[in-house]
Amino acid sequence: LGGLPDQGGPETLDAMRARGRDWLHRAALLESPGDVPRARRPAPCPPPDLRPNRLSVTEIQTLIRDPYAIYAKHILHLRPLDPLMKVPDVLLRGTVLHAILEQFIDETRADPERLTHRALMEKTETVLAQTVPWAEARALWLARMERVADWFITGEIERRAEAVPAALERRGTMRLADPVFTLTAKADRIDIDPQGRALIYDYKTGTPPTSKQQKEYDKQLLLTAAMVERGDFDDLGPMPVRRAAYIGMGSKPDLRDAPLDDEPTAQVMANLASLIAAYESEDMGYVALRSAFLTRVRGDYDQLARHGEWDITDPPQRIRVGR
Repeated sequence: LGGLPDQGGPETLDAMRARGRDWLHRAALLESPGDVPRARRPAPCPPPDLRPNRLSVTEIQTLIRDPYAIYAKHILHLRPLDPLMKVPDVLLRGTVLHAILEQFIDETRADPERLTHRALMEKTETVLAQTVPWAEARALWLARMERVADWFITGEIERRAEAVPAALERRGTMRLADPVFTLTAKADRIDIDPQGRALIYDYKTGTPPTSKQQKEYDKQLLLTAAMVERGDFDDLGPMPVRRAAYIGMGSKPDLRDAPLDDEPTAQVMANLASLIAAYESEDMGYVALRSAFLTRVRGDYDQLARHGEWDITDPPQRIRVGR
């Protein structure tokens, strides 16, 4: 181009170089981050009328540990996108385990002779074939059930000697008048003993929470027990709760009781009312990762909260929003 002066070559070459310099300048800017301030730890404070007045028992733990997740889900109405391709993740494994045990318990209460290791494994194979299209995951999850099957059957025989399964995957609703609030629950299993007392069980694929964790933030079983005592589960009616326990079906199976003696229903209800009332104040912010257990585990809304630009030692920044 430089050798074609009569055809406008030099001018064309200069124009090309100018366009190239522009792109080189833009590339240099990308490599120069500049002085961008870090995001602060958010604690949005929406008006009281925008705050949720209905949560599930499992979301109470979220409200205690990561209030920002409740804000993002119930006030901003944001949900994680579904993956482009379904994978055999922990969530699916939990769903499959609940389906296996629900069907197995339902069938064996009608036919107690099927309360055997073999029958449990047959039910596991059937449900896996119906719900898990990945051969590798089916084999892995079947092997995991095989490892805990004897332990579960032995414990189940003891549980049946104490009480009879009366409700499986039963939904309940508690309505409070002061503060105005609705609490929902889905009990994996409620047994009733000959004295009319309830025994509540919840299945876990991982490690069940300790007694201390249940007192501090994992209120699922304690709240469910309070709802049973109040008669908030459809046609079951109010009844005393003799026991509430997690049945851990993980690599180290464990039966872990809820601290009912240390956390009676009256105290559980008072603590719930106090927690909900606190969030009725417009000055109460939904702090991001207020009391996180493992910060290395990414939550659904951590990126939205810009976690990483701040850490859990930073003070929260309360900002009034939605006005």
